[in-house]
Amino acid sequence: MSTIRQNDLIESIAAALQYISFYHPADYITHLARAYEREQSPAAKDAIAQILTNSKMSAEGHRPICQDTGIVNVFLKVGMDVRWGEFTGSLDDAINEGVRRAYTNPDNPLRASVVADPQFERKNTKDNTPAVIFTEIVPGDKLEVTVAAKGGGSENKSKMYMLNPNDSVVDWVLKTVPTMGAGWCPPGMLGIGIGGTAEKAVLMAKESLMDNLDMHELQAKAAAGQTLTKTEALRIELLDKVNALGIGAQGLGGLTTVLDIKIKMYPTHAAGKPIAMIPNCAATRHAHFVMDGSGPVYLTPPSLDTWPDVQWTPDYVKSKKVNLNTLTKEEVASWKPGDTLLLNGKMLTGRDAAHKRIKDMLAKGEKLPVDFTNRVIYYVGPVDPIKGEAVGPAGPTTATRMDGFTEMMLAETGLIAMIGKAERGPVAIEAIKKHKSAYLMAVGGAAYLVSKAIKTAKVVGFADLGMEAIYEFDVVDMPVTVAVDAGGTSAHITGPAEWQKRIASGEFKGIEVASA
Repeated sequence: MSTIRQNDLIESIAAALQYISFYHPADYITHLARAYEREQSPAAKDAIAQILTNSKMSAEGHRPICQDTGIVNVFLKVGMDVRWGEFTGSLDDAINEGVRRAYTNPDNPLRASVVADPQFERKNTKDNTPAVIFTEIVPGDKLEVTVAAKGGGSENKSKMYMLNPNDSVVDWVLKTVPTMGAGWCPPGMLGIGIGGTAEKAVLMAKESLMDNLDMHELQAKAAAGQTLTKTEALRIELLDKVNALGIGAQGLGGLTTVLDIKIKMYPTHAAGKPIAMIPNCAATRHAHFVMDGSGPVYLTPPSLDTWPDVQWTPDYVKSKKVNLNTLTKEEVASWKPGDTLLLNGKMLTGRDAAHKRIKDMLAKGEKLPVDFTNRVIYYVGPVDPIKGEAVGPAGPTTATRMDGFTEMMLAETGLIAMIGKAERGPVAIEAIKKHKSAYLMAVGGAAYLVSKAIKTAKVVGFADLGMEAIYEFDVVDMPVTVAVDAGGTSAHITGPAEWQKRIASGEFKGIEVASA
C-alpha cells in the first residue's frame, strides 16, 4: 500500500512543470518533423523551421519554449488504497505549492499569468497559482498525475456547442475551425469531446490532448488495409478535411494545420449531442508520471537526437533589413503582404493592460510615459531574464486582443506599425488601411529564438504591470512577415484561400498531407 508524502508530491509537481516548460513531448517533435518534410508553402515551412529550431534551443538551454508558460492543469487519478502521510494542508494546497516553486524557480523562472479575480481587479497572483485541478478516484494504490501548462492563445479558442442528435460532427468541426483563426498557433492538435453533458464534453476534449500523438501510425494502419474503429476512421477523416482548409502553419496557408485529432466520447441524453473542441498549440506542454510512495518522481529528458536537423537562420537574400530607428510611414507603406523583414533598432512593447491604460490616459488628456511617434509596438509579455539575458523568451501574443485599440493608437499616438501573432480582425484592418500602417507577424511558438534577437530591454512605462509593462527592446535581425499591408490586404486571408484551392485541385495528391 503506497503512502504519498506531501513534500514528494510538491517536488514531483514542481519538477514536472519545469520539465515541460523546455521539453516538447517527443511524439510532437516527430509529427512536426514529418510535417516540415512535406510542407510546400514557403511561409509555412519557414514558420515550422523556426518552431523546431526554437524547440531544440529550449531543450538545450532549459528555457521556456513559449513566453506564455500557461495556466497549470493537473489531472489526478487517486488509487482507492493510497494513503497520505505528513500533509499539513489539502491535496490541492500541495499541488499549488508545487506550482509556486516551479514558477518562481530562479534558475528558470516561468511567467506568472494567472489573475485571481477574473472579472474586476484581475490582479496577478505573482506565482501562477492556483492550478486547475481534476481528481478521479480509481482502483489501486498508486497516484497517477498528468500536468499540463495551457497557453492563453490556444485556450481562448476553445469551442463548445450542443448539437442535435443527428447533426454532423464533421460539418460542425469544419465550420468551427476557420472561426478559430490562427491565434492558437497551428500546427498543433485538436481535442474533441462528444457526449455526456456540456461540462463533460469540455473536460473530455481537454483530457484527450494529454494522449500521445499516433496519427502517422493510424494512417499507416489505414494504408495497409487494416480494420479501423469508427472513432479512428473519424479522426483520419477530420484530419484530412481540416488540413484541406489550407489554413497552414501560423495561418499563412499551407498543407498542415493539424498534426493529430483526438476524440473522447461518453454516453449522453437521447435529446442531444454535446460537443467541445480545444486546440493544443505549437508550444504543447504536458507530462505524465506515477507515484508509488517511494519518493519524488523526476522525468527522463528526451534524447536530443529526437529533433530533426533543422536549424533556422535569417535569410539575408530573401528578407529585407529594416532600420526601426529611421523608419518612416512611406517605408511602411511600401511593404507587401508576405514580405519577410529583419527588424533592427528600437521598438516598444505593450499588451492588453498597457493599451487599456493608454486609452484611459488619452481620454483624460494625460501625457503618456513614452512617445510612440513613428515607432513600432510589439505585442509581448516576456519571461524574466536570467544569467546575462537581455530578456527571457519573448514571443508574440495574439494580436486580435488589441484590435479594439488599433484606431486609437494609430490616430492619436503616432504609432506606424504593430507586431503580434495570428490574424487581425476587420476593425483593425480598416484602421491599418485608413492610416496606411502595417501589421507584422512574428512566429508564435518560437519565443526563445526570438529572444536571441533582443540585445537590450528596459521598462519605460507602467512598471507596475509586470510582464505587461511597456518595454523598449533593441533588436538585431528579428524575423517578421508582413501580414497586413497599408492597403489592408491580409496574408491570413489570401494565404489560406490560395492553399485551399491548390489542395482541392489535387496538386499535392502525390504528397502525404499532415503527419503520415
